[in-house]
Amino acid sequence: MNKRSLIYIALASTLLAGCSIGPAYERPAAELPEAWLAVPAQGKTMPAERWWAIYGDATLDRLVSEALAGNQDLALATARLDEARALARIADAEQAPSVDATFQRDRSRRSNSTATRIPGALENNNYRAQLNVAYEIDLWGRLSNSSKAARAGLLATTAARETVRIALTAEVVRSYYALVSFDAQIAATRRSLELRQQDFRLQRTRANAGLINEFTLRQIEAEVLAAQAQLPALERRRTGEELALGVLLGRSPRALINDSVARTAEAGQPATPVIPADLPSSLLLRRPDVVAAEQQLIAANARIGAARAALFPRIGLSGYLGSESAALTDLFTGPAGIWSLGFALAQPIFQGGRLFGEIEAVEARERQALAQYQKTLQTAFRETHDALVAQTKAREVFDAGTARAVALNESLRLARVRYDNGLTSQLEVLDAERNLLNAELNRADALRAQRAAVADVVRALGGGWEGLQL
Repeated sequence: MNKRSLIYIALASTLLAGCSIGPAYERPAAELPEAWLAVPAQGKTMPAERWWAIYGDATLDRLVSEALAGNQDLALATARLDEARALARIADAEQAPSVDATFQRDRSRRSNSTATRIPGALENNNYRAQLNVAYEIDLWGRLSNSSKAARAGLLATTAARETVRIALTAEVVRSYYALVSFDAQIAATRRSLELRQQDFRLQRTRANAGLINEFTLRQIEAEVLAAQAQLPALERRRTGEELALGVLLGRSPRALINDSVARTAEAGQPATPVIPADLPSSLLLRRPDVVAAEQQLIAANARIGAARAALFPRIGLSGYLGSESAALTDLFTGPAGIWSLGFALAQPIFQGGRLFGEIEAVEARERQALAQYQKTLQTAFRETHDALVAQTKAREVFDAGTARAVALNESLRLARVRYDNGLTSQLEVLDAERNLLNAELNRADALRAQRAAVADVVRALGGGWEGLQL
């Protein structure tokens, strides 16, 4: 076979290269509703960037920025993304020719005592410099499908990192407003405790004067102790939440103990509800976890083609161009030139069923990826629907709790007026104080739940995820 024939074979093979024998990918059909239920009539659409800005809290903005810079889960996801990008680059490189240069210097000595001795110098020098080229013609799409699978894996890892980022920002919001809620509950408990302590001191003076009996005094004292018992539990929960938020922010163990998490310790107003701006299908299919699941399915589909291609011949071209001489000064002269061009074809004949087993394995993995994609899509719909309902109901609970706190505050005022005028006993005032404290604690927790529900809606809708950008 001469040089021209090899060139013709290479050109023909190149024209046929990339002819994949794997199945063509088609996105699975998804049955999604045309509209969402329980969507608020007024609110904000989800912002594309910095979605947490809808809360209008500068402290929260700073904490989220700190978490995005220092959280270890996000750092781990970023490292995995870098690894996937490198693996995709390796897979792409397999489709290109490999070129390397070598330089070799040999010195040898022949024996002069053998029957086949050759007259002349016993010691020889040899210099060799050459450029080597090797290329596999991807006739059946084995390399292109492997590259496609690696690229889909990269896209899946990119989406997985976005899933971590969205979850992280949502958890920071939830943890931060949990701390704000604990601050409000502790402040309300301390106010109630101070009022009860004042009442107890006054009633103890009255008891010493014989104006009230011991039974009434001890009931008042019990209410003081009940408020005191609530404080340690609330403070312990607040400390635990501070440590949890510190971990989300990526702070060191020493900083977790020595530094407290700054926040705006005020009740504030509920966050503005979030309204879906697009159709349900576009909302769910753009979620990063759904995107990641689909890319995994695409990768599994491409691996089927790579596995099937292993049944067919592999065609390789190789060659080198260089110089070889006994003296270094003659290495790059005309007579020292050397070259070689080779063509190789390898056809599997008997592998003991290994290749067919690999095909069956990748086809089973594709079915797994399909089931995972469908499950992820179903989970996405459930989470989005639940989050929208919870957002609406949490606002209703907060509004009812606020109205209840206002009514009980007025009830306490009237109870004190009635007590001051001798129309009722101190026990009625104590009941009103106890009810008001519980209402204030419930209102603070309802405000936390409402703010968290808004974060859950944003998380369910994709958290400002714009799609794959490489």
